[in-house]
Amino acid sequence: MPPVNLLIKPSSGMCNMNCQYCFYHDIIEKREQASFGFMSEETLKNVIKKALDYGDNSCTIAFQGGEPTLIGLPFFERAVQLAKEYNHKNMELHFALQTNGYNLDEEWARFFAREHFLIGVSVDGTIHTHDAFRKNGAGEGTFLNVMKTIDLFNRYQVEYNILTVVNRKTAPAIQKIYQYYRKMGFQYLQFIPCLDPFDEEAGAMEYSLTPKMYGQFLCDLFDLWFEDFKNGREVFIRQFYNYISLLLTGKAESCDMNGFCSIQYVIESDGEVYPCDFFVLDDYKLGNLNNAGFEEIDETRMKIKFLDDDKLPDKECRSCSFFRLCRGGCFRHRIMSGEEVHLNYFCESYKMFFEHCLPRLNQIAQYLSRR
Repeated sequence: MPPVNLLIKPSSGMCNMNCQYCFYHDIIEKREQASFGFMSEETLKNVIKKALDYGDNSCTIAFQGGEPTLIGLPFFERAVQLAKEYNHKNMELHFALQTNGYNLDEEWARFFAREHFLIGVSVDGTIHTHDAFRKNGAGEGTFLNVMKTIDLFNRYQVEYNILTVVNRKTAPAIQKIYQYYRKMGFQYLQFIPCLDPFDEEAGAMEYSLTPKMYGQFLCDLFDLWFEDFKNGREVFIRQFYNYISLLLTGKAESCDMNGFCSIQYVIESDGEVYPCDFFVLDDYKLGNLNNAGFEEIDETRMKIKFLDDDKLPDKECRSCSFFRLCRGGCFRHRIMSGEEVHLNYFCESYKMFFEHCLPRLNQIAQYLSRR
């Protein structure tokens, strides 16, 4: 059996913030039942026990939302306890959690440090770009509150990375954002292109990221990163290191950069499993771990044809000179036009990026392979 990677949503789509561009808020509005409430201990037990019985070698248990911490710290303490208790195969256990960082205290920081959680904290650059779209329920900015959480993480030596959504505000401000991140000592960065809602015209929202804007962002970010790399300041930017991996091995760690959908287990708070975080919708239910096993869930994945070849990039995409690195990108980005299959919405962005940066990417790949 393979290693198992779980993405659990213990608080369903509930959140203590109201980010304008939240893709999961868009998803839950399109389900028959928007929220499934908090995950019960019985469901938690079933999820963890069945995962550890099914997997082999290693198991990653990640939590996301909504805002997963809304369920409270005792839930996560119990999750770790159960994982250790049910780990009869002595598999490697890895814990991760994605949070907005809003209103976490020292008790959370101590727990994350003690149990070696890898935490992703959502920060959209500086106070001006962050507070443009990441607001609390009262419509107020959240930047200063999130920075207090990061201060706590630094104090207690919590391992964390920064996840930044690339949108209409953050994209043109990347130089100031990168300089701020450098000043703050952030070493592990992820930049995620903003998604427009399903069934909406791409590029029409206040926060929308256009292909040209995203392409320029990638070029500007790479120039800043490359200059640091040359001067011995190595910052880990997930997307760039995945391109380097593709150059050296032909494989990427990030599923959206391989050009095909991978096997994932996204678990809502009621125990229902879905094949992808972008498709936690009624039509994509794979089975509920309260009454089904992982083998049945994998069979249903095949029945609904989620991994079928019709999700692969089309001929036009595969004939592109940059296809070996672009791979057509994420399937979710290939249906943003509303058509069944389409070129990646950000196709122009990636062409801009590779034309500008590919020779230097090759240089770094060769250097790292020698090192």
